[in-house]
Amino acid sequence: MSIAAAILGCSGLTLTPEEKALFRRVRPWGFILFKRNVATPDQVRALVDALRDTVGRADAPVLIDQEGGRVQRLGPPHWGRYPPGRAFGDLSGNDPLVRREVTRLGARLMAHDLAQLGINVDCVPVLDVPDPAGHEIIGDRAYGQTPEEVAFLGRAAAEGLIAGGVLPVIKHIPGHGRAMADSHLELPVVEASLEDLDARDFAPFRVLSDMPMAMTAHVIYTAIDRKRPATTSTKALRKVIREAIGFDGLVMTDDLSMKALSGDFTERAKASRAAGCDVVLHCNGSMDEMKAVVDGAGALKGKAAARATAALARLARAVEPFDAAEARARFDAAFDGRFAA
Repeated sequence: MSIAAAILGCSGLTLTPEEKALFRRVRPWGFILFKRNVATPDQVRALVDALRDTVGRADAPVLIDQEGGRVQRLGPPHWGRYPPGRAFGDLSGNDPLVRREVTRLGARLMAHDLAQLGINVDCVPVLDVPDPAGHEIIGDRAYGQTPEEVAFLGRAAAEGLIAGGVLPVIKHIPGHGRAMADSHLELPVVEASLEDLDARDFAPFRVLSDMPMAMTAHVIYTAIDRKRPATTSTKALRKVIREAIGFDGLVMTDDLSMKALSGDFTERAKASRAAGCDVVLHCNGSMDEMKAVVDGAGALKGKAAARATAALARLARAVEPFDAAEARARFDAAFDGRFAA
């Protein structure tokens, strides 16, 4: 029985009968959770189990956006607070090793939170290098202001997640930092030269090109493709992401319901897959939209299926030994208690 090349959301704290029927019929590769899906640890565990039960795969990826700061789906009172990426980059003056250690520790704590719920993929790290003139949608989500800082701490975050049994997703490939608009609301157009993009925007993704998964940017780069955003651009996927950056892991789209994309949902999914995305992502849980996305996404097969299998093979068989209480105390001390729950 085929697997749909899609990652889908759901509408609430439990699955509706219609959602169960759809997921059992189309068997999406994975699922994603948002705040609307989160109440208590027991409820989230039950929802994760129910999602996996619909597709009959115990290792089906269940994703979440748990960056910290503005983008944190799990929080008090049941889970700890985490700072935005920039706070890690601003730590401890000129000591990069301290910044790296605390960034890894924060990601390891997040992985501990997620793994206890059965969530095995976190859409972290953000590897976008912000432009001072760019839109604030990236802003303090970035670890630093330079490609070197972003790559250095992005690597630390990815390693912390992997050590805790959670797979990272590097985003938003090939780089959202120069965008002058929020792709949730409109289509950004970046007019930088290919040389400038390669030196600054692509650089952190090249450093972390060994990661298992990446998420695309809904951004037009005129130096690459004047008509299509990276998500639906064959030139961006093949010439830049696969060749110039050298990323050979699984590529997923950013959310297909974002207003940066045009066309109906079947067309969006078809265009993304035709361009070279391995799986498509749809987040809002709208039943009609999900049905249309699945129609366009098609089956997960060939190289895309191989990349999906390889990504899940990166899950640790046993997590790194970890004292969560001691680690949290050390983490809070590093930030002088500013992010303590």
